[in-house]
Amino acid sequence: MMTPLPTHSLRIGIVCPYSFDAPGGVQFHVRDLARALSAAGHYVSVLAPADEDTELPEHVVAAGRAISVRYNGSVARLAFGPRASGRVRRWLREGRFDILHLHEPATPSLSMLALWAAQGPIVATFHTSLVRSRALHFASPLVRPSLEKIDARIAVSEDARRTLIDHLGGDAVVIPNGVFVDEFRTANRQPHWEGTAQRPTVAFLGRLDEPRKGLPVLTAAIPQVLKAIPGARFLIAGRGDEGEAQAKATLGEHAAAVEFLGGISDQEKADLLTSVDAYVAPQTGGESFGIVLVEALAAGTLVVASDLPAFERVLDGGQSGVLFPNGDSESLAATLIKQLSDRSLRDQIAGRGVVRAEKFDWSQVTGQILNVYDTVLAGAAALQTVELDPAHPLPEDNGETVGGGR
Repeated sequence: MMTPLPTHSLRIGIVCPYSFDAPGGVQFHVRDLARALSAAGHYVSVLAPADEDTELPEHVVAAGRAISVRYNGSVARLAFGPRASGRVRRWLREGRFDILHLHEPATPSLSMLALWAAQGPIVATFHTSLVRSRALHFASPLVRPSLEKIDARIAVSEDARRTLIDHLGGDAVVIPNGVFVDEFRTANRQPHWEGTAQRPTVAFLGRLDEPRKGLPVLTAAIPQVLKAIPGARFLIAGRGDEGEAQAKATLGEHAAAVEFLGGISDQEKADLLTSVDAYVAPQTGGESFGIVLVEALAAGTLVVASDLPAFERVLDGGQSGVLFPNGDSESLAATLIKQLSDRSLRDQIAGRGVVRAEKFDWSQVTGQILNVYDTVLAGAAALQTVELDPAHPLPEDNGETVGGGR
């Protein structure tokens, strides 16, 4: 059967390597991509690790429990092994997909299992940004033959593209992460999070117990900011009891100026970003893009970020936000004091940020991804639906039928 080109409705299978039990940037990217593709008229089903009782976003199918593995300075929750293999095989068979879109297929995960099992049109997106990776170095000889099955590669940033080239070979087209810009632009300002001239508010979002997210850099800057602006308030959102306890111990008497919000919903995040005077991204490494920076830009909020290459690109070299030297708490404090003390300057930069955010709206990003699908499908000698690869059989899973998508 001939596969229709993307001008018609496609059956798209997307595989997410990381668990939705503890969602992060890749999961949110996959979730929103599925939503955007569905809104464009395509059938989409996402296979991802998750416990059976996990409340999942639309389109996402649970592939079973994941295990925690330390990776890239963080903790990744992955599913791998015979049971996961069986679920991948069954999902592929039932999905009858026109095209398969895998995320991080070089990671031992559902994406790698799907790559082994499937044949037909395959696209892969690479998110990881690492200068050096011992895991990728040793895994490269094992995964490179399988990667040859991929018809087109996407990297979410130049940093992710460079990691792919250096560690796995081959190249990729750069298509950034997407944001539903209007949802942040029209978010509701919350009085308890809004700042004033005497009591400006600063937000931070991220895992509190992951050092690379930079919370220690921010907490070290807070006393200096409070010395210059005694009424400043810091709103810290994210999970991690150990990180919160450590931050409070470091802050001491200054902890009264900090409110820990815990985990927040997507709507609360949008409301928070549109309410505060500044958003701080003090990450110290391991970032391939910086989606929350774009969300803050879309909300019309000033972004102050460490000068990681990925962040510099998102902020257009500092034209759409303010950059400070990575890990330099004194510089961060000085930057915040200057910006919080000058509303006119802050609004000017934030205004450029609103314009910059449009580049990353899903209306733009989805079109670029569909163009990749178009190229892959049009370039195939015989356009077949994705099928199981007889050269790489995977065990059957005797569980119940896998559903999902619409």
